[in-house]
Amino acid sequence: MVNQSIQIMQQAKSTPWHRGASKEQWKSFWSCYIGWMLDIMDLMLFAMIIAYVGRDLGFNKGMAGMVASATLIASAFGGLVFGFLADRIGRAKSMVLSIICYSVGTALCGFSESLTQLIAFRVLVGLGVGGEWSAGAALITETWPAQHRGKVMAWVQSAFASGYALAAIVAAIVLPLLGWRWVFAVGLIPALFGLWIRRHVSEPEIWKNQKKRLSFSETVGALFGIHRRNTIIGLAFTAAAMCGYWGLFTWIPTYLGTPVSEGGAGFSLIKSTTWVVVMQVGAAIGFVAFGYVADLAGRKKAFILFFICAAILVPLYTMVKSPLMLLGLGPVVAFFGTGFYSGFAPTFAELFPTSIRATAQGFIYNTGRAASALAPMMVGFLSGNYGVGSALGMTSAFFLLAAILVFFFLPETKGQELE
Repeated sequence: MVNQSIQIMQQAKSTPWHRGASKEQWKSFWSCYIGWMLDIMDLMLFAMIIAYVGRDLGFNKGMAGMVASATLIASAFGGLVFGFLADRIGRAKSMVLSIICYSVGTALCGFSESLTQLIAFRVLVGLGVGGEWSAGAALITETWPAQHRGKVMAWVQSAFASGYALAAIVAAIVLPLLGWRWVFAVGLIPALFGLWIRRHVSEPEIWKNQKKRLSFSETVGALFGIHRRNTIIGLAFTAAAMCGYWGLFTWIPTYLGTPVSEGGAGFSLIKSTTWVVVMQVGAAIGFVAFGYVADLAGRKKAFILFFICAAILVPLYTMVKSPLMLLGLGPVVAFFGTGFYSGFAPTFAELFPTSIRATAQGFIYNTGRAASALAPMMVGFLSGNYGVGSALGMTSAFFLLAAILVFFFLPETKGQELE
């Protein structure tokens, strides 16, 4: 009997993750993949048209950084609120509500007549984006088996790159024809996808089998009580890594389109869009590669590898002036500077029990993202004195800090079954 069980486990480990998956597993996969792709599209639309919105509403790069930062700060509250709803009423139901939230918020941005209104609507976007990740991460990690959790999550997380590229394409097509306000109007489309999720995606069995639903105070108490150490460690390295990411990728489209005399690459709209899309091909591969490395070598080693490589490559990228070299190096920077995102959901899922899993995942991920709001603002203000390129190069310090925190404090959770 023991030998038979060992054989079954070995067979499961050697079987590709996509072989033998159930209909419910595939529904959870595609609902999260498409949902995340669309939420990143909505989130990044502003980054693609910062200069045009700022010109019409009368704000500079520093103020634009504040808008981006306000969105990220709001995502922390969205992660906590919708994460708690996911633990309380269900992963799929919470995901639908969060999609509607960020879709409506994005569409409203197109009606902004002042910086204050734009910030208010972007806060609504942040709430929904933060909540959608919380619910989706729990749905995926609870639906797929432990031996493939990292790989499956990596494929889903690669939707991040698809959404970033899609935002660039939408801006390049809609902006010249209809103006920046209609770019935001496209962001209403994800709400329609929420209707499909509501009808076709079921809740994970591990969530349905819970005997008790915790209150909000009990959930928060567990996060900062018995699970305090894991919460603090998760917050620390996530915030550092995301400062590196958001500081860099919020401003890369602007960097590519900024004149050389102001520290940028001096590209046209079409050329900078092409370079951004190509860069996201590297990001997509990085997302997937991280999952395989994490399932093979462990979460900890994978994080350290990607963080250190990102810290080295970012300064090199900002020093390159040749368009062809930027085209070639960009996907490599995105590979390491983005791919580590695939490790957050599996690692957090393995650190916390089912009763608080969605809240913990959402709170840590999105509070880290909120803390990273300092980075776009920092780059925005520094670019005024030192140029966009030099300001971007400074983000490498955040990736290095993340590697140090993981090396000394993060426990290894590879292959751990969910409680």
